Amino acid sequence: MRKDNLIFRYKLHHLLFWALLFAAWYFFRYQDYSSRALAARITVLKVADLAFMVYITNYLLIPQLLYKKKYVWFALTFIVFVFSSSVGKMWLEGQMLHRPDLFSLFNGHFKIRFYDNVIPHFLLVSTGAAFKLLLDHARAQRRLGQMAKEKAEAELNFLKSQINPHFLFNSLNSVYFLIDKENPGARQALHKFSDMLRYQLYECNDDKIPIEKEISYLQDYVDLQKLRREAHDEVEFHCTTNVKGFLIEPLLLMPFVENSFKHLSHFGNGRKNLVKIDADKVNGEFHFSVTNTIEYNSTKNPVGGIGLKNVKRRLELLYDKKHELMVKESDDVFRVDLKIRL
Repeated sequence: MRKDNLIFRYKLHHLLFWALLFAAWYFFRYQDYSSRALAARITVLKVADLAFMVYITNYLLIPQLLYKKKYVWFALTFIVFVFSSSVGKMWLEGQMLHRPDLFSLFNGHFKIRFYDNVIPHFLLVSTGAAFKLLLDHARAQRRLGQMAKEKAEAELNFLKSQINPHFLFNSLNSVYFLIDKENPGARQALHKFSDMLRYQLYECNDDKIPIEKEISYLQDYVDLQKLRREAHDEVEFHCTTNVKGFLIEPLLLMPFVENSFKHLSHFGNGRKNLVKIDADKVNGEFHFSVTNTIEYNSTKNPVGGIGLKNVKRRLELLYDKKHELMVKESDDVFRVDLKIRL
């Protein structure tokens, strides 16, 4: 890992900034106090109070109130918070100097105390909040640009791959009518495969699609996989009736299901090979989990591979801070749990 990445990962640049601020503050004001030790303690108090207000504003008030469009609550909370913290700092400073009356807002010098202590805090904390907003805006613009680039590349690759699937789709329809009607299993399997191809060709062009169509596509895929399973294989697909009425990016869930069959175990001696898929919607969250048995010792490639890496990247771009993805792997079980806040 690069050195600059370590600096930003562990917020060392934050520590450097506050250390420099402490040094500058102390250098210009230490002569105002009776001793250097007292000046250092007062400076620590002032820097710590300012840092406390900046971090609470930037990492709590802005994300929880401003970004959620609770503007009035943000303004009121910000004003009360900065004012209260400033008054608290003044009281502690008075105690440390053994002059509580000198820093009281209500000793007849309200305007002077307010101008010297409270107003500077509003200006400094607002400046810190402005930097936070600018940085977040820059990150959002970079993320949108990256999404646009990746979308354009995906659309180009999709267009390049459409010629053969169109031919295959038309050929499947011809083969369907050649299969003997007394072989309903084969006709049904081919019909499902044709539906899956139609979904990929004609219904995945939009940015989002109804979840019902995505679930139907997964169900067709699972039904086709069941045809090639052994007797001791167990495949379950549970989808509650709550999973409806919302949109999702097309083919977002498919890599998890494909991965479960790709790395499914091949136990013998009566042991069951299991694939279990669950989909539910609870309290405004879409829950999707896939569990499959694996033969850990005989797996040559990492379970998941490129497919899981790609879908993780898609989730970061499409549902930034609105999803939770947990991947758990034991000796013989691989499980993926996905939650998306709708």
